[in-house]
Amino acid sequence: MDVPMKRLCVLDDYQRVATTIVDWSALDGRVDVECWSEHVGDEDALAAALEPFHIIVAMRERTPFPGGLLERLPNLELLVTTGHFNAVIDLAAASDHGVTVCGTGGRFPPTAELTWGLILACVKQIPQIDRTVKAGGWQTVLGGDLAGARLGLVGLGRYGAGVARIGQAFGMDLVAWSQNLTEARCREVDAGVTLVSKAELFATSDVVTVHLVLSPRTTGLVGAPELAAMKATAYLVNTSRGPIVDEDALADALEVRSIAGAGIDVFGEEPLPADHPFRRLDNLVVSPHMGYVTKESYRVFYGDAVEDVVAYLDGSPIRAVQPAP
Repeated sequence: MDVPMKRLCVLDDYQRVATTIVDWSALDGRVDVECWSEHVGDEDALAAALEPFHIIVAMRERTPFPGGLLERLPNLELLVTTGHFNAVIDLAAASDHGVTVCGTGGRFPPTAELTWGLILACVKQIPQIDRTVKAGGWQTVLGGDLAGARLGLVGLGRYGAGVARIGQAFGMDLVAWSQNLTEARCREVDAGVTLVSKAELFATSDVVTVHLVLSPRTTGLVGAPELAAMKATAYLVNTSRGPIVDEDALADALEVRSIAGAGIDVFGEEPLPADHPFRRLDNLVVSPHMGYVTKESYRVFYGDAVEDVVAYLDGSPIRAVQPAP
């Protein structure tokens, strides 16, 4: 007797590349694959649409899976998240409902690269210059210098360290702070980074970049007091997670130009709402959470996702993500 095929949904395939960037043929005859390019944000609509599926592949943290949603997906057996960790999946609830959660490998350089794209866009005023030239104008603004300027790194983990090494190549003065950062870690990075207090970092840096994991402790960590402490000529760049920066406070600071500008890749609500104030600020450079969105990253994500599904169907799940003890 033929075994009915499992149904698999790939969520948030914004660029419509999931099934072409890697080979999914290993699932032929075993799984019916469906890709969604449009984000579904309403939990009721999402639960109804996902109810028939046995397997879901989630792209990073674009779609949350809280316990209430998992409870409404009785057919779900396997949830694959791209990356090795996903803060918006309730792993304990998944375990309670018998859902296996598996992750994938990933690539880390792209986020550091985008961070520098945003830094350069802000300091060199590239978006403004681009608009001016295309409108028929020429030189109207003065760009800033990186050599000799101070780069303040909020967090010096894998991503922050990558940004620091590039800052060193630009000849910048590098300082860092986070709640648990040590001088030993600064030396380990080997990029000439000096440990300073949070107050000194925000008050003296010409560019502040955020490289922290989102948690209750880091939510809202960069708020009105931190922004008020920054120099009027300074820039803030966030490629980490949106809620680490108080968006209302940042919009206010940019509106009154108490800081020179900002480069933001991550937001509290994604996709960014059409009426969000960030869409109308001329001293803000935005990108739509593109830090990890590269061809090579997607090849790792989706290639490993296919391997996860095959291994699960064969009875030997790999790269399982377990709830915290």
